[in-house]
Amino acid sequence: MASEYLLKKAKEEVRPETPRVLTREERRRNWWHYHKWHVCIGIMLLLILLELLLNALGIGQTKPDYSIAYVGSTPLSEETVSALVDAFTDISSDMNGDGKVVVSLQQYTSVNTGDADSLYFAQAAQVQLVADITECVSYFFLMEDPASFQEATSALCNLDGTLPDDGDLSPDGKYIRWGNCPVLAQMEIGADLSHLAFARRGFWTEKTVPNAAECAQLWNILTEGAPIA
Repeated sequence: MASEYLLKKAKEEVRPETPRVLTREERRRNWWHYHKWHVCIGIMLLLILLELLLNALGIGQTKPDYSIAYVGSTPLSEETVSALVDAFTDISSDMNGDGKVVVSLQQYTSVNTGDADSLYFAQAAQVQLVADITECVSYFFLMEDPASFQEATSALCNLDGTLPDDGDLSPDGKYIRWGNCPVLAQMEIGADLSHLAFARRGFWTEKTVPNAAECAQLWNILTEGAPIA
């Protein structure tokens, strides 16, 4: 028979240990270890939802008084964009009544060198341009090739603001060369923009760009003295 000592020792070995009670700090660290990624993802989703809500309500955003769209094969340099925006700002007025003049310039460039990357960016630029026209973002347009632009979009109105006849995809009478506009030509831009075509878009429905009437007045100022065909 086994001795009482051996029996007692065997019972002690199989007896389960009493679990240790974790401290409050240990419980906190343990919870964070298993849930930290859930918390991080939750915070990110909350921030995204908050940004979407603020954008929808227009809170914290500076709305431009009007937008200019540049359509060309190569993008304008940052210096040219900055000088162009400053020049238009100096000659513009506060159209939306927020106490400041803000001009936005959108660039839609379609350089296609034949490789997959350039083709992707060219297609993306076209999609963005269509969205600009559809959503009535830009009023003024600077273009390298007004004929191709008008044929593809039929978005431009006549120089006097009237709409072209149905099926009229010709650029004739719908743009002025930058260098032929005395007001534009005297702007200190730095880069030579004289070859670019300057035009404005037409509206065939009640949907227009913000401050369309004020933009039309600015168009008259910018094109004053230019040869109108």
